[in-house]
Amino acid sequence: MIELTRLNKHVFLLNPELIKFVEANPDTMITLLNGEKIVVLESPQTVAERTFAYRVELARAVSISRRAAMRAENTKPNSQNEERQP
Repeated sequence: MIELTRLNKHVFLLNPELIKFVEANPDTMITLLNGEKIVVLESPQTVAERTFAYRVELARAVSISRRAAMRAENTKPNSQNEERQP
């Protein structure tokens, strides 16, 4: 989620995956995928930068999760190499 500010100074969080496009008219208007429009104090550049930072952090978290899963998989005993007990 990215933090943005409405014109009335109310701070809110927006899921950037819902953004269709951002434009300046002169206020910054965000159009969501469902057609809803939100006007914010931040510039379109700031919205883009926060969206980029969100996606970088998301990609980092996915990468860390995948590496942890791979490490866990590599530490599991291999059934072919286990000795069988009579």
